[in-house]
Amino acid sequence: MIKKLRRWFTLSLNMLVPTLAVFIGAALLLIDPPLLQTLRNSVFDQYQQARPRVYQPAPVRIIDIDEESLTRIGQWPWPRSRIAELVERLRQAEVAAVGFDVLFAEPDRTSPKAMLGIWNLPARAQRSVASLPDHDELLAAALKPGGVVLGYALERQGARGATLADEKYRYVMMGEPALPFAHAFASAVPSLPLLSAAAAGNGVMTFVPDTDGVVRRVPLLLRLGDTLVPSLAAEVLRVGQGAQNYMVRTSETPGVGMTEVKIGQFTVPTTAAGESWVYYTRPVKERTIAAWRILAGEIPDAELQGNLMLVGTSAQGLMDLRFSPLGGVMPGVEAHAQMMEQVLTDSFLQRPAWANSIEALTIIIGSMTLAILGLVTGAVASALLTLGVIAGIIWGGWVAFTDYQLLLDPVTPALGIFAAFLLSSLMHHFSSERSQRFVKQAFSRYVSPNLVSYIVDHPAELELGGKRQECSFIFTDLAGFTSLMEKIDPADAVALLNAYLDEMIAIAFQFNGTLDRIVGDAVAIMFSAPVHQPDHRQRALNCALAMQRFATKYAGDLQAKGIPFGHTRIGIHTGEVIVGNFGGSTIFDYRALGDPVNTASRLEAVNKHLGTRVCVSEATLSGCTGVVTRPVGQLVLKGKSKPLMVFQPIHEGLEIPGASPDDPQYAAAYALLTQDPLAARAAFEQLALERPMDPLVKLHLQRLRENQTGNLIVMTEK
Repeated sequence: MIKKLRRWFTLSLNMLVPTLAVFIGAALLLIDPPLLQTLRNSVFDQYQQARPRVYQPAPVRIIDIDEESLTRIGQWPWPRSRIAELVERLRQAEVAAVGFDVLFAEPDRTSPKAMLGIWNLPARAQRSVASLPDHDELLAAALKPGGVVLGYALERQGARGATLADEKYRYVMMGEPALPFAHAFASAVPSLPLLSAAAAGNGVMTFVPDTDGVVRRVPLLLRLGDTLVPSLAAEVLRVGQGAQNYMVRTSETPGVGMTEVKIGQFTVPTTAAGESWVYYTRPVKERTIAAWRILAGEIPDAELQGNLMLVGTSAQGLMDLRFSPLGGVMPGVEAHAQMMEQVLTDSFLQRPAWANSIEALTIIIGSMTLAILGLVTGAVASALLTLGVIAGIIWGGWVAFTDYQLLLDPVTPALGIFAAFLLSSLMHHFSSERSQRFVKQAFSRYVSPNLVSYIVDHPAELELGGKRQECSFIFTDLAGFTSLMEKIDPADAVALLNAYLDEMIAIAFQFNGTLDRIVGDAVAIMFSAPVHQPDHRQRALNCALAMQRFATKYAGDLQAKGIPFGHTRIGIHTGEVIVGNFGGSTIFDYRALGDPVNTASRLEAVNKHLGTRVCVSEATLSGCTGVVTRPVGQLVLKGKSKPLMVFQPIHEGLEIPGASPDDPQYAAAYALLTQDPLAARAAFEQLALERPMDPLVKLHLQRLRENQTGNLIVMTEK
């Protein structure tokens, strides 16, 4: 019954995964956070950069007030009389319409009347200048015959108000009112009333770029206060056709927003806010004509006739540069012109109203499918399947763009699918981790924890054989435990031993040592296997000193209670060994084999004859810092032929009678062993009087008294 409940609980948790993923995906679609918008827009930009719109000849031209035009004609602003001359030149060429992507918000400062306040002229000259025509009036006269649209700006905040000249268009609404869905602005910066009234139309130049400043959409309609106003591009299209009405269609579903705007014979699909996605082409020469060439009469009328003309600037100093989805910057007038081109060539880029529904459905189906398949497949198969689904989503988005000019978001569905996979993987991971934790906890009571972790992480290493590597070893032994067993209750002795061994092994594990074996009251610890440790010498010595400090305190506390618990002897050595799994097909024994293992064991045993507690070889000490030692001598261990330089650590917490970290007297006496035996004996005799319990002083003095000179000590006992 318990197994069935556990299985049902696990299944319920796994089925919860796709449900959570669906909620995550739905939340992403509904909330549409800025980061997600940025990612989506970045993908759409990559689409356009990889496959920009192919330029098709269309009757749209930009009259560019470029750097050369400024050089030839003069700095901006040009006199309105010059602008009037440009308008007359274009009307003479019988263009369809002219739109100004420049703002005429202030009176012309170069008009004769304006200059009278600057020039100090005689009265007669002043009368002559005052009789000259005003430049703004000249421009207004040039605008009256029709065909010209002036641009104006909108502001999100401001006190200018929303009063504009009477417009020449009407709105025909199909569906609910479109006003609430358009981008809202509080005030306008219009052209001079004289000019606005004379123009055939007035259109908004203002863009609504995304948070990264890129102009991806051009609005056709915007909201100024409680009024719907057209953009510059929309007005140029209307005036160019001689149309009067804008037909605005909103979605049949309430609250969705606008779907299309019809301008004359052209129907433009829009976003809910009344914007048109711009499908950009690379810059082409055919689209742009320098303004100075128009004024100089270099362009034949035949090249201008019937075109929709947009007057704008690419000069960097005039500050009308915008970020493009294709990368880099472009003149603001370029966005208006390209939007008009795609209207005339019927090459729209759209993100349809049903896109969110398709993306949400993709998340639901994909997440549920992957979660269910994840229950019956392995991790690799589940990951490959997830990658395949995500790749399919990305491919589908690319095909929708290239074949149908549709902008479908692959980011949100891919994130939703990945979230389902991630949650499912986490569930499997937690389940697997729980099983591994049980195995580790169970086997760590029999095998060193770091060895268990290594085997779990590297199962391929679980095979017979070994490899050669350098390791450091600690061997410990407890003196007098056999006699203790005879003096107290064996059960109490075993309890004391278990507490002692438990802490000794815990200290070894703190330094990431590997428990090699426990033999009675003796412990063998290995470093740098199975995991390589570059600082294995330092780890071994620090670990040994920590073990000795504990053992000294543990024995002292028990002795104070009248329990004759013995002291601990430790040997530390480093060398190259064979490390691996030994045994047979039935059972493995992970250990190190080699002479350094035996040497470490003998260094532990030699403490008994030297009277020391800890002996460390020069091979280990050569890789250590921060530990004060004093030399014991060149020891030839039993069964060995080569001497081994051995040292005794002097460290806080280690009871070495009479010794201290700063012990120049012993060092001086030791140096005399090989230089002057007689002087060495005298020095050690003096040290023996001062510190009769110092084991090394007693050792060397006894050897000197037996006429054994030098620091070579041959051990005849194990």
